[in-house]
Amino acid sequence: AQWGSDFQKSVWKSLKDIRFGQTTSYGAIAQTIAEDTGRPAAIRAASSAIGRNPWSIIVPCHRVVGVSGSLSGYGRGLHRKEAL
Repeated sequence: AQWGSDFQKSVWKSLKDIRFGQTTSYGAIAQTIAEDTGRPAAIRAASSAIGRNPWSIIVPCHRVVGVSGSLSGYGRGLHRKEAL
């Protein structure tokens, strides 16, 4: 079965570029997608795609933080995001 829309797949692909021990923000992911596609940055759409990531450990959505560096938006619980 195919998972996700083309947009979601592009977001998930960008998550794989976040190296171990590094973090990035939802806005930075949206900006990367905008640069790759030539479309305006859509932070909410990118955040939604990150939240729908079906492979949360393999595709490291837990490395995405709020713009202030705060932990936010991990569907499996912030305590797990912090541990990861």
